[in-house]
Amino acid sequence: MTTLSPGKTANQQIIDLIKWGEDYFQQTDIENPRQEMEWLVSDLLSCSRMELYVNAKTEVSAIQLKTLKVWVQRRLAGEPLQYITGKTEFFGLPFHIDANVLIPRPETERLVEVAIDIAQCGNAENIVDVGTGSGCVAVALAVKLPSAKIIAIDNSEDILELARKNANSNGVSEQIKFLQLDILSKELDDNFDLMISNPPYIPPNELSTLSKGIRDHEPMQALTDRNDGLTFYRRFAEKGRGWISKGGQIILEVGRNKHPQKVKQIFSNAGYVNLNMFKDYNGDDRVLAIEV
Repeated sequence: MTTLSPGKTANQQIIDLIKWGEDYFQQTDIENPRQEMEWLVSDLLSCSRMELYVNAKTEVSAIQLKTLKVWVQRRLAGEPLQYITGKTEFFGLPFHIDANVLIPRPETERLVEVAIDIAQCGNAENIVDVGTGSGCVAVALAVKLPSAKIIAIDNSEDILELARKNANSNGVSEQIKFLQLDILSKELDDNFDLMISNPPYIPPNELSTLSKGIRDHEPMQALTDRNDGLTFYRRFAEKGRGWISKGGQIILEVGRNKHPQKVKQIFSNAGYVNLNMFKDYNGDDRVLAIEV
């Protein structure tokens, strides 16, 4: 836990702050007021949620209290917790995060699980992650596939800097090469055993169905292709045979409703034969694996 500065306490104990925040959040539409306040306070003090109660009577500093009040106001305005604290967890690993990248979601953990299974069965060692964002997919693959060499691509150098930071903090920076490239207009120079991607796939006319927190705070360029939600999949179907070795795999996250079947049809129309759809833990089609 962060050491408190003697003589600079705000006469507020940890337990008081949790109760205050819980009461405050209960007046809003925040679903889990106490849990959210525990997350904020534990991040503020760099401790676990259990340690909050072990040290419940500890007073926080005036500076810490000021920071927490700002965080609470940001949360009340609808900003996601992960952007407020700058931290999140994915596949059991810690990640730094900011508003330039999507918040990793459980559905994408399913994408990684499928990729790991396929990579291990096919001895895939050369992997490309298209649209790496925070680097969560590339880093999780590197941790679970220690012999893999991964190229992680994004079109923003600022985003790649965050991804590099996450690779470093998770001890896999030697396995991952980060490359700035616009996959829609540029070619991949190498040939890979496996491609993985969670591309922007929400059509503009469906953005209104997203929660306000996502619409107002997560980056639009990572959510939508500003077309029909299929732009990147067409590109992958067109270029896949040139980018992926024969017998290799393209593994893609897909959206809801009819989107999975539309994506599958794109690859079927392009002549790909071995297409396998995997469901997430809600029973929805979520990951499409295409053999090249």
